[in-house]
Amino acid sequence: MAGWLDLIAIFWFIAIWVGYTLYAKRRAKSVSCLSFELRRKRNDWMQQMLSRDNKMADVGLISTLERNVSFFASSTLLVLAGLLTALASADKISLVLRNILPWSSQAEVSLQLKLLCIALMYVFAFFQFTWSLRQYGFGGVLIGAAPDGRSMEEHDRKAYALRTAKVIDQAGHSFNYGLRAMYFSLAALAWFIDPVFFMMATVVVMLIMKQREFHSKVLHALRDC
Repeated sequence: MAGWLDLIAIFWFIAIWVGYTLYAKRRAKSVSCLSFELRRKRNDWMQQMLSRDNKMADVGLISTLERNVSFFASSTLLVLAGLLTALASADKISLVLRNILPWSSQAEVSLQLKLLCIALMYVFAFFQFTWSLRQYGFGGVLIGAAPDGRSMEEHDRKAYALRTAKVIDQAGHSFNYGLRAMYFSLAALAWFIDPVFFMMATVVVMLIMKQREFHSKVLHALRDC
């Protein structure tokens, strides 16, 4: 029975993760949310950037964003190292879980598969963070190569600003995907307790992310600016 519950739980988890990602991406095109408002602000930022003589402030902001993403990329490697170490100590983890949760009897192979699933989430997050870093680098190149917007036609100036903002926006999306993987990996920790609890935790994490993305106070502040 536990094996069937584990299979149902993992399919439930994947369905909610993928489903929420598609839902948020689709809603962001037409509804005010963090992604929608940040895209608008990035467009305004690039418009302002083209009108400045000194673009060091813009380069500095890109560097700050890169440092933030780099921190998370490095953190995923540390977590992966810990998970790979835990894979080799699954027998000890099983013993600890039996002492803490007497009703939970999990085989060593089952624990290793769960740890491997969580490790795969962090591999995905790492690829997203490093791709975000590269895209922020591309945005920095576009800012460095930006012509003097005051000598450009309005159409050309808007087109260049929108293309540059699009690159930075894509970097932000990749960073968001990596963060989302980390959030859902926290829900996966409940899998070691019980598959049903795992499914409930997945829903809770999804609702927290939805509230922050579509109904948070910072969204209202961004919308009013």
